[in-house]
Amino acid sequence: MEPKMAEDAPAQDAARVEIVHFRRGLPKRVAGERLVIEEQPLTIDVVGAGQFTIMRTPGYEEELITGFLFSEGLIDRVEQLLLVEECPSSPNQYRVRITSEQQNKSRRNLTVNSSCGLCGRADLDELVKHLGVVSEGIEVVKDVLYRLPKLVARQQTLFAKTGGSHAAALFDRTGKIILLREDLGRHNALDKVVGSALLSGLPLADKGVFLSGRASLEMVLKAARSRMALVAAVSAPSSRAVEAAKKLGITLCGFVRGEEFAVYCHDWRIHDEEAPAK
Repeated sequence: MEPKMAEDAPAQDAARVEIVHFRRGLPKRVAGERLVIEEQPLTIDVVGAGQFTIMRTPGYEEELITGFLFSEGLIDRVEQLLLVEECPSSPNQYRVRITSEQQNKSRRNLTVNSSCGLCGRADLDELVKHLGVVSEGIEVVKDVLYRLPKLVARQQTLFAKTGGSHAAALFDRTGKIILLREDLGRHNALDKVVGSALLSGLPLADKGVFLSGRASLEMVLKAARSRMALVAAVSAPSSRAVEAAKKLGITLCGFVRGEEFAVYCHDWRIHDEEAPAK
């Protein structure tokens, strides 16, 4: 059977908590309330391949599962995902069935922290080697990167409510935001974007991705797996992210904050004038 599409409306993504507020210059503490981002475990039981627990913000579970399994290499295309089924007794547990030839590709149990993604995997260097060079892909004029932060910020509704979410946004060569997802984890936000694109048949090879946080090795690998040639991040990249991007042919940009940005490798995809259509 084909996996059904994710719901348009996310589940409860924020919780109201009581706080005591202090501000310099005010004579006393003030009791109040504030919204905080939800953090809940999602357990993915992949029949024949292992069990995975991800700390994430609820919402868009099927997108997250699809993107995560694709990034992990458990599936190479969405047709290999046969079943995604929520457990009736537990909204935070899903049973997944993939094609039999994929089941032995990554048999293990793994807990993924929302802040560190796939840290600790022994085969990261091998992944860099086997993903292959991204030789083509999106090219943009520099004005696109100047405009991206404001365009993304306008759509970060969860961040506006809580101040606690990361965002990943797909954009095209004109700078149009095609798809944006938020989550407390940077990796989860990107997996949700990739999963949504896979489920809807949206091509990724001619898109770039904008990240609201730093660009780590794992984020570059996820982009390479999806054949996205341009990664633009608000914050700095890590040393291994730069190394991987150089080897994989990915244009990696950091400190993309509106008035400036730094290109760490493959700057030939950034043009002063209008880039040729792809």
